[in-house]
Amino acid sequence: MNLLEGRDIRCEGSIPEQIEKASHAIAQWMPRVEALAPDGKFRSRPIIPHDAWLEGLVNAVLHRSYSMAGDHIRVEIFANRVEIESPGRFPGLVDPNNPLKISRYARNPRIVRVCSDLGISRELGDGIRRIFEEMRAKGLTDPVYQQSSGSVRLVLSSANALPQEVLNKLPKQAVGVLDAMRLENRPLGTGEIVSLTGLTRPTVLRHLRRLQDTGIIIWEGQSQSDPRASWRLL
Repeated sequence: MNLLEGRDIRCEGSIPEQIEKASHAIAQWMPRVEALAPDGKFRSRPIIPHDAWLEGLVNAVLHRSYSMAGDHIRVEIFANRVEIESPGRFPGLVDPNNPLKISRYARNPRIVRVCSDLGISRELGDGIRRIFEEMRAKGLTDPVYQQSSGSVRLVLSSANALPQEVLNKLPKQAVGVLDAMRLENRPLGTGEIVSLTGLTRPTVLRHLRRLQDTGIIIWEGQSQSDPRASWRLL
């Protein structure tokens, strides 16, 4: 019950109007931090990537249960996270602890189709994957889905995927190598990591060994010349 004055609003109207009003308010009220940018300078950025929370908001509007008329979508902004809760559960025997394995579904196919025609969303069924990609690209912890008896809650945390003390010991390029591996989320050969990062092979190997010494990744192969050898996140 510690709401900031004037920060409890209701977004009504058509679905496009609701999304526009809510996204405008969220963007205005999202806490910001000073963080190291790719150009090597500290710049202000929101604690949660814009595309991550916007995708979560749109997904909630498209896939909520509109039969539960007494409830509504709630977006709560905290100092260290954003929570988006919508009425209705995941379909069937979906495991919310493994959201990337959730198959494409549309509880409201007509709404999804119209919003796709309006350019608000796409009928590709890859919304959850895009949320994960945006969070991982910023080195943040993975999104968390929590399912209750009547709703689904998405939690987007601003916490780093690695402890700050570990990040402080890693070179900037090593963090970039790690982010590339997290985005792919599968074992990768050295050549694949070189292609993903744009770094030279000796540089990539140096950072991979640094990450291995830190206990973040592991090398798997029969010998140094094994063509199937790969690096895997622990």
